[in-house]
Amino acid sequence: MLKKVEQNKDLWDLFTKKEEYDPALLDKYGRFPYYLSRQRNVFEPEVSEFLLKSGLSPEYPEGKKFAICLTHDIDFVCTGMLNTAARTVKALKRGQFAEASMLPFSRINKTWSPLWNFRRIMELEEKYGAKSTFYFLTLDPENEDFTFSIEELEGELSRISDEGWEVGLHGGHEAYNNPAEIKNKKRKLERVLRKEVMGYRNHYLRFKTPETWELLADAGFGYDSTFGYHDCAGFRNGMCHPFRPYNLKTGKEIEILELPLTIMDTTLFHSQMRLDFKQAWSLTEQLILTVERYRGVLTVLWHNTYMQGEYLEFYKKLLQYCSEKDAWMAPGAQICDWWNKEYNL
Repeated sequence: MLKKVEQNKDLWDLFTKKEEYDPALLDKYGRFPYYLSRQRNVFEPEVSEFLLKSGLSPEYPEGKKFAICLTHDIDFVCTGMLNTAARTVKALKRGQFAEASMLPFSRINKTWSPLWNFRRIMELEEKYGAKSTFYFLTLDPENEDFTFSIEELEGELSRISDEGWEVGLHGGHEAYNNPAEIKNKKRKLERVLRKEVMGYRNHYLRFKTPETWELLADAGFGYDSTFGYHDCAGFRNGMCHPFRPYNLKTGKEIEILELPLTIMDTTLFHSQMRLDFKQAWSLTEQLILTVERYRGVLTVLWHNTYMQGEYLEFYKKLLQYCSEKDAWMAPGAQICDWWNKEYNL
């Protein structure tokens, strides 16, 4: 099937992201942003459209027409001191006295923190017949952005995995370009989880095309889900289907599956887009309908820090809408396994 894409130069350059090879300019985190791309039709998966016209006809469990890959990056499990104080005042104003009394102590007992919310997320998703992936940082105290030790979460990780959700690795700042770091952090998570880790997403969506894919494949990951723009929702390489990346330097496919990231909470509401809730929902609905039309997979990243207030209501609306659309809402590993079996990868 890829041979047909290769014969169309424009689509092949988009699919392989040729423009991201040795770019002259990157942002301060070493990322290739949408605003530097020549790609202007980011809300239409042009390569996937071509593949469907060429004979691709994806099938999903129970006859469902498309899939939603739900994911959560876990960067924090407790709030900072100022944030905790503000939350306490708000809880008192709302008359939530039990929560207000617990919040000041949540930095001592993290299980009282509103960000220790994995079970609540799972209970919410279960109401809509959905399961998701939680990507956890496994940083050491000397690493940038260290906020918790993964060992503290051993019981939670076991529960997540035992109940059918997925635990994946959220690689730290430098992991995307550091093979030893990727392997060390993967082993660390697997020791705590007591299970092989299949899925990966890098912190801050840091990614180097195509080298990061090669490093992840060499480390033994089954799939990655980092490949999306941090500054714009949509389809970074014109794909709304899982795919095997192609390395233009070696002339070979890379032995890993990519579940391209389509929607991230911070991208919608902050970053360059800065949409209000009405605008954000309009775009989200458009992307869901597009993926449904092309029988694809829409990957959503909703941080545990966004499971509150209007952001939580937005996520509930997304779950309800996709449930009514009869989408298959599953963790990355499950989608990866299904896709590999379907296409004998």
